[in-house]
Amino acid sequence: MPNEIQLDAIDRRLLKALQVDGRLTNDALAAEVNLSASAVLRRVRRLEEAGVIAAYVALVSPERVGLGLTAYLNVRLEKHTESHKRNPMDLFKAAVQTWPEVVECAALTGEMDYLLRVMVQDMAHYARFISETLLKHPSVQDCKTSFVLDRVKKTTAVPL
Repeated sequence: MPNEIQLDAIDRRLLKALQVDGRLTNDALAAEVNLSASAVLRRVRRLEEAGVIAAYVALVSPERVGLGLTAYLNVRLEKHTESHKRNPMDLFKAAVQTWPEVVECAALTGEMDYLLRVMVQDMAHYARFISETLLKHPSVQDCKTSFVLDRVKKTTAVPL
């Protein structure tokens, strides 16, 4: 990979610790990896500047803010023809950015074009999103939905 940087064992331990708690102080990180706080600060800054650490965020519990239903939607788009002024995929990708219910969108290989992770309040909210937003989009040909019954594993940590 062209943008990959070399990580040593200390970098990996720092990243693992920050993935568990992004609010750790430099002193706590230093104790975790047996370095001085100034050395840790230099390493963390280097990881930030290289884009290895992309952001620090608060992870919000969807259920605690009224988003009790999560669904995965496989979406198939219409095929591109010469009569289109814009590519259906470009139109769809732009629209997805404006839909707050969509928290993740991945382009796929295979039968369907995209996989959306959607968070909504309840089934009524989901039905409104499908009928008034997704299926009204001119590029969308079809979608298939699977609802999350239980989260067996959930992590934001990258395996290092």
